[in-house]
Amino acid sequence: MAFVDEAKFYVKAGDGGNGCVSFRREKFVPNGGPDGGDGGRGGSVYLEASSRLTSLLDFKYRSHFKATGGRSGQGNRKHGKKGDDSVVIVPCGSLIKDVDTGEVLVDLIEEGQRFLAASGGAGGNGNVHYATAQNRAPRLASKGKIGEEKWYLIELKLLADIGLIGLPNAGKSTLLSKLSSANPKVAPYPFTTLEPQLGVLNYPEYPPCIIADIPGLIEGAHDGAGLGHQFLRHVERTRILVHVIDVSGPPDNVLNDFHVLNEELRQYREELVDRRQLVLLNKTDLLAEETDLSPLCEEFSREGREVLSISALTGTGLDPLRKRLMEILEDDRT
Repeated sequence: MAFVDEAKFYVKAGDGGNGCVSFRREKFVPNGGPDGGDGGRGGSVYLEASSRLTSLLDFKYRSHFKATGGRSGQGNRKHGKKGDDSVVIVPCGSLIKDVDTGEVLVDLIEEGQRFLAASGGAGGNGNVHYATAQNRAPRLASKGKIGEEKWYLIELKLLADIGLIGLPNAGKSTLLSKLSSANPKVAPYPFTTLEPQLGVLNYPEYPPCIIADIPGLIEGAHDGAGLGHQFLRHVERTRILVHVIDVSGPPDNVLNDFHVLNEELRQYREELVDRRQLVLLNKTDLLAEETDLSPLCEEFSREGREVLSISALTGTGLDPLRKRLMEILEDDRT
């Protein structure tokens, strides 16, 4: 099933109900007068953020959302029923933009946060409002107002505590499957992950956190190379960036991979380079027993980067990694 993180959609609020022209006609009431009720207000369209959704896939199959109109007024000063609102559920992390200008109208990041996308039309006035000393029996009522209709652009930026980033085939999907109950596709070739994957990391005495596996990035990703910047946007809201690096090659390649990735982050958005980062030297199971990783670790330390050695495949080093991730998140909260 495809991951969708951009969509265009149309909303139409309900029209207001018409006012009523009516007069009291009761026995023994000589001066009944006008008693036409007002029309009901049309329903509005709201967008509501929910963590239950992680993709805009629903917008692929439905792009028009409408609320119902208000009912017309009736005699005896009875107001028409208000139209039913339409509530469109969107994932937390959705940016709502003007479809013409691209202006960001609202950023829906909190559970239950709402945005009024289209306001329902006001109901028309019944003839009771038009009675005057000169015209005591007005045969006049107003029509309901037309409800708003608009086109919007919605863009999703995933909300996650931890973002796994790395070059293709670095082992991110395997790591996600070991740290959470997620079941991403794992295969020994590049670009097996073609869409962001989410998982929940649980660790005793710490609140659960969300991990996002960002599809493999390559040099030039900020310009659209490989899977391009369409997925770079999903690292913007992560609190920790975890570099997953294949350490089975030459040491110079390991450092180069890290710098290539950080340069892509910098080219896309400068502040991402200064985001809290943790470097994971993965695939240590492929190294010879006598391999010494301490020089490589010291090189990362000189650059101010915290580094851990793991094997996502065998599970080596994963428990210290879980604990360290939780400690960093806890420090960040305080």
